[in-house]
Amino acid sequence: KIAGEPVPVTLKLNKRARQLIVRVHPTTGEVVVVAPSRRSLAHAMAFARKQSDWIAQRLENVPEPVPVGLGRRILFRGEEHVIRYGEAGRRPVWIERGDEGRIIRVNGRSEHAARRVIDFLKQEARRLLDARAVYYAEILGVKPARITVRDTSSRWGSCSSTRNLSFSWRLILAPPFVLEYVVAHEIAHLREMNHGKRFWRLVEELVGDVERPQAWLNEHGATLHRY
Repeated sequence: KIAGEPVPVTLKLNKRARQLIVRVHPTTGEVVVVAPSRRSLAHAMAFARKQSDWIAQRLENVPEPVPVGLGRRILFRGEEHVIRYGEAGRRPVWIERGDEGRIIRVNGRSEHAARRVIDFLKQEARRLLDARAVYYAEILGVKPARITVRDTSSRWGSCSSTRNLSFSWRLILAPPFVLEYVVAHEIAHLREMNHGKRFWRLVEELVGDVERPQAWLNEHGATLHRY
């Protein structure tokens, strides 16, 4: 219990772990204790109780979920959009301006609205992330092996030693300068697989200001996982 309320804890065995580890999922608030051996599983709950203050702090930062559906408001490219029904016969989802500001129109049955909107957001993320990755790669004279777009919770982007890039589709919800920074950051890793001075010099050459998008993600990044 934390603050008198029961908190479910999931125990997981991972032989690659070096010690007991407590994790709190930034989106769902799921609390997980990872144990390196079956013997250490017996001590996992006691370990979690010792970390209760830290767990409580992390749970306070978990954003309230926002269901996606007709009438709901969500971010797209950093601006709030309201989801409204659209006339049949057009595309499944499209964006327009209206009397109430920016609108995401979705046609079809209301129970399918959430899936259609999320599919649209993921498609837009894939299209834009691919295009910007190719753009920055050409500037630096590099080429990624593969680009994937996923629903990641711990990183907005990553670059593997095999030159594979991965991005979170939720970057499409953030302002354009944030997406540009994350893409440029990972592309720069294709030249410098580190965070040294030469790496940051490359990122600055690509997007200029790096502090502004970093500050935005630190302050608002968790809110992108609400939807």
